[in-house]
Amino acid sequence: MARLIDFELEQLKKSTLKMGGLAQDSVKKAVQALVDKDEKSASEVIEGTSIVDNYEFDIENECVKVLALRQPVAKDLRTTVTILKIITDLDRINDHSKDIAVITCNMVKEPLPKPLIDIPRMSEISQKMISDCLNAFSSENIQVLEDFSKRDDLVDALMDQIRRELFTIMLENPRTVTNANRLLLVASHLERIGDHACNIASRIYYMVTGKRIKFE
Repeated sequence: MARLIDFELEQLKKSTLKMGGLAQDSVKKAVQALVDKDEKSASEVIEGTSIVDNYEFDIENECVKVLALRQPVAKDLRTTVTILKIITDLDRINDHSKDIAVITCNMVKEPLPKPLIDIPRMSEISQKMISDCLNAFSSENIQVLEDFSKRDDLVDALMDQIRRELFTIMLENPRTVTNANRLLLVASHLERIGDHACNIASRIYYMVTGKRIKFE
């Protein structure tokens, strides 16, 4: 007969995957709203923040119940603790998306200081990192996580490039300072999203193997 904890952990994993999907979608939607100067879509990202918050609260409560009532050990314990850890990172990812959406709402009627090329690229890489984390969490195939440090390096390099370009633009035209700083904040939020994806990848690697590794 199947153990009750197996069912409970499976339900927790399903809820975590749903939360992760919402967080990933919020990144995509927030950056696309910036590209399109779509205030309505940006507002939807902001309003949707509470949904992910509710997932975090509910999943955390269920994890505490499993720990208290089932006293899991070995792989079951690692899975429960991993879920508790990664939902925090998913919530932070969602918070960064909200911050990008707020910036978008402030910029919809403002001229962009530079074309949006590198920021959407940062978003794409970060979204793929989140997606691969969710796939690894579901399938326990950690091979898709092996190049995360390199991907994070690419996100960081794009951040540095954006920073250099925007600083040059601000020096040449002081009137662009406000909106250039807003784009710098967007890039910074995307860089942090990549960092959170690396945190999640490290947790999943530990869940599957029992070994600790730091993707950064």
